[in-house]
Amino acid sequence: MGATLLAFLASNFVFAQPAHAATGMRVQNGRLVEANGHDLVLRGINHAYTWYPGQTGSFPAIKAVGANSVRLSLAIGHRWKPASSVADVSAAILLCKQNRLICVLDAHDTMGYGQQEGAATIDQAVDYWISVRSALVGQENYVILNVADEPFGYNRFTTWTQDTIKAIGRLRAAGFQHTLMVDAPDWGQDQSFTMRDSAPLVLAADPSGNTIFDVHMYGVFNTPAKVQAYLRSFVNRRLPIVVGEFSSDHPYGKPADDAIMQYAQTYSVGYLGWSWSGNTEAAYLDMVKNFNPNLRTPWGVRFLSGVNGLRTNVQEATIFGGSVRKATTKKKWKWSDLWPWSMSRATAARPFPSWPASPGATGVSPSAPPLAAALQSRGTARSRDRANRSSVAQVTTRRAAWVFVPR
Repeated sequence: MGATLLAFLASNFVFAQPAHAATGMRVQNGRLVEANGHDLVLRGINHAYTWYPGQTGSFPAIKAVGANSVRLSLAIGHRWKPASSVADVSAAILLCKQNRLICVLDAHDTMGYGQQEGAATIDQAVDYWISVRSALVGQENYVILNVADEPFGYNRFTTWTQDTIKAIGRLRAAGFQHTLMVDAPDWGQDQSFTMRDSAPLVLAADPSGNTIFDVHMYGVFNTPAKVQAYLRSFVNRRLPIVVGEFSSDHPYGKPADDAIMQYAQTYSVGYLGWSWSGNTEAAYLDMVKNFNPNLRTPWGVRFLSGVNGLRTNVQEATIFGGSVRKATTKKKWKWSDLWPWSMSRATAARPFPSWPASPGATGVSPSAPPLAAALQSRGTARSRDRANRSSVAQVTTRRAAWVFVPR
């Protein structure tokens, strides 16, 4: 009875955060902010850094397409060896800083623990972070620690909450003051809703309140309704959430990528697409071919330049000298603006954007009455994805050394 009540309270009430003792980036009122209090919405790309350390040109290329952040996969010496060293981590951070990108570092060996042979535990990921602490101290304005990538497989989630709380406690006790990012179980997709329901308890366990939650949206999130409901549950409770991975295609369920980007914009939630390049035998996950920024794939075109794509409302972190966005003054409308002869003029001046259909989508048809168009002072329009996604098995295969292998 007591456990049931606690779970109900955790999932239904807004969380009141403790006083902050964080240095650098931090969580404030359910939002990720910089040290100066400026809101920071991550808009970025995943890059397989540990497998392609020589592809240093990816950093300026990722910046050039509009990203303000990059999520880098690190090996921690369990599933993949050798572990990324102190020198490797320092070099990655330097490349991020040189290219004015917030650096999200993830311990990748933990993905699918319990289902994936050789996967590391969350506790082993913490051991790794402590071993490379010297490369991370003093970088709190630039680096987010993604504690453990996709730390449990399906139906292996029962210890996620206590293991995650323990990891946060160990890292804080070791002197880490960074923003911590924790991934959901179920290969990051939280199919069991474990992270959603336990998030307030996990955040409360961080003495600095400086933890954000990371969901990966693949085949489990195959309808706009699922995407919206999940993100809204965090936003409504003022719990910080980011979509750390997603794509436009997946072997077991078409991700609702249009909706992911749409609702991320609606709720000002960060997202990072998977991934820049290098997905062997799963080339549809590459945004560019062979790390060449001039050779964009269909997914790259959609993510980088489509509606609600990477460049939409993106802001560089102010730590790099990025400007603080000023509040816009609302247009004062005259009655004459609302008459029919004004509606046609407003509609013509502000055409509705087309929404490129993603592979496998049944199509979309954005529309709005003329009056709504006349009232849009900034000329933006929201499209609604009416695609009726086919029913699919909500079991998702995952990467094994950048290859999707059916389980």
